[in-house]
Amino acid sequence: MPTNITETVHSETGKIVLRVEGDLFLEDAVLLERIAKGLVEEESKGVMIDLADLDFLDSESAAVVKRLIETDGIEVNGLEIFLQSAIDLVERGA
Repeated sequence: MPTNITETVHSETGKIVLRVEGDLFLEDAVLLERIAKGLVEEESKGVMIDLADLDFLDSESAAVVKRLIETDGIEVNGLEIFLQSAIDLVERGA
């Protein structure tokens, strides 16, 4: 499934939310990083990246996500939901 990145503004916090859906490969992860960092610089607002609807994350993209987690002004949510879904899939297949 292709990567889909949707930008919205959280009504309560005013943070910019980037919702990521589909498969996240390196090229898309680098694009996501560039978008998120650009928004932090341009808008001077916090950015939240929502990964709850992610279907696949490869190891190279995981390294980019780790960099994003460590970046000031950027928050990453939904990763635990993605990981639990992956664990559930493995357990069902075992």
